[in-house]
Amino acid sequence: MIGTSLVDSRIYLVLGSILAAAGQVLLKVGVSGATTLAGFINVRVTTGLACYVLGTVLWLIALSRMPLSRVYPFTILTFVIVYVAAISLLGERLTAPLFAGLVLVLAGLAIIATS
Repeated sequence: MIGTSLVDSRIYLVLGSILAAAGQVLLKVGVSGATTLAGFINVRVTTGLACYVLGTVLWLIALSRMPLSRVYPFTILTFVIVYVAAISLLGERLTAPLFAGLVLVLAGLAIIATS
């Protein structure tokens, strides 16, 4: 560890996951309906890419302070956040198998993160 607590590093990971998920949602909204290259270049896409960059910086900070085997499982948190955002913000459909899968994924992350 380089001068920070494990809790601080996990905060970087959670914030990085949130930013990566926000970036994905912004990219989806930004490219919806685009048919030309110019249509793919807009504020939402640019903001989505900026979210990814900031999330990557937080990820790198966490990697500098924790073993990869402890950091990498947090990538799955991004998937869960994207699913929740897609359902709540984009009106995508939640099915029982999807819900069960999300619960299992989060349970697995909790086990890994607390071990």
